[in-house]
Amino acid sequence: MAATSGSASSNPPPAPKILLAKPALVTAGKFNRVGAGDDDAAASLRSRVPPMGSLNLLSDTWEFHSDRFLPFLTDNTDFTVVGVIGPPGVGKSTILNEIYGFDGSSPGMLPPFAIESEEIRAMARHCTAGIEPRITAERIILLDTQPVFSPSVLAEMIRPDGLSTIQILSGESLSAELAHELMGIQLGVLLASICHVVLVVTEGIHDINTWRLMSTVDLLKHGIPDPSSVSLSHPQSSDKESKDKNQEGGEEYIAAPVFVHTKLRDRVLTPNNCVQLKKALGQYFGSSSFVESNCRKTAQEHSVFSESLMSQGADRGSALLKLFLIPFKERDDSPSAHYESYESMLWKLRDQVLSMTSPSFSRTVSERDWLKNSAKIWELVKNSPIIAEYSKTLQGSGMFRR
Repeated sequence: MAATSGSASSNPPPAPKILLAKPALVTAGKFNRVGAGDDDAAASLRSRVPPMGSLNLLSDTWEFHSDRFLPFLTDNTDFTVVGVIGPPGVGKSTILNEIYGFDGSSPGMLPPFAIESEEIRAMARHCTAGIEPRITAERIILLDTQPVFSPSVLAEMIRPDGLSTIQILSGESLSAELAHELMGIQLGVLLASICHVVLVVTEGIHDINTWRLMSTVDLLKHGIPDPSSVSLSHPQSSDKESKDKNQEGGEEYIAAPVFVHTKLRDRVLTPNNCVQLKKALGQYFGSSSFVESNCRKTAQEHSVFSESLMSQGADRGSALLKLFLIPFKERDDSPSAHYESYESMLWKLRDQVLSMTSPSFSRTVSERDWLKNSAKIWELVKNSPIIAEYSKTLQGSGMFRR
């Protein structure tokens, strides 16, 4: 026994690694995994991989850094982008880890997205700053984001005079409270523009602040193209393309939302509450672009605009919007009266996201071009005249100090 103990102490376990798929040879199918014969191709690309700690697409200073993530991407055109938005501590990173396929039982491996520890929770801090990306072997690009409505984010960006240390709108100095409000909107607009699916995560059954945020995103997103737009590669053609698009009756791109309510207790996880929440969701977003886009997509799949799809907004909203209710995870793993377990609902959510028919960009685009054009879209978001006008309206309302 003594010899065994000594041997173990002289050979410590390897340091934990962060899961992040390296660039690999992409096969025809979106979900096909890389085979053993592709090792050489993958190895030839690993030399270009930047350090793990510098992968944030959007930094805590609100700047986009596409060069850091670019070496992980390929010229593959068959990929899916999934983003997440929500307040602190609701389980955004946990959900993305599940979609990634992370197995927590693997020894010596940390999850691809850091989750909130007891220490961080006790200090009222946040884990993620800006946007942190990961990509799976199946070419699913996952975007974890800093929390919205976060006191810790606000505390880090406020100066002694009350102004923001981060420039949110180009050329404008704003109070930290107003800048913090606009950060959530800009984050939502960016995700709705560059993702195929956006997970809108809320804690509990009654908090609709994130719903309200996404409703504002829907109102202010106009004029922001998707990452395949010709205008991003050829700016001089943007005016002509916009006119042609309007003449053809084309619609602006917007990602498909999946609404997730987490940490629900047994007493609220009743069939009646589920039905009522679904109905409320449909009423709230019944006339939004999220429903209109989903309605057109569904009608096109059935090759006809049926009366049922074009019926009253609340009804079609309830039918078309996706809602998931995740129960509270018991720490002691003891049996409970859940209508469905925490693990099974996470698996259902993962299966839904990976199998759902999401909106397509207007043109075919590669992973690399998606990233390069996403950086240009971020500049359009920061310079959006519609968001700037909304900022002036908020300033004039007296809700925020000047």
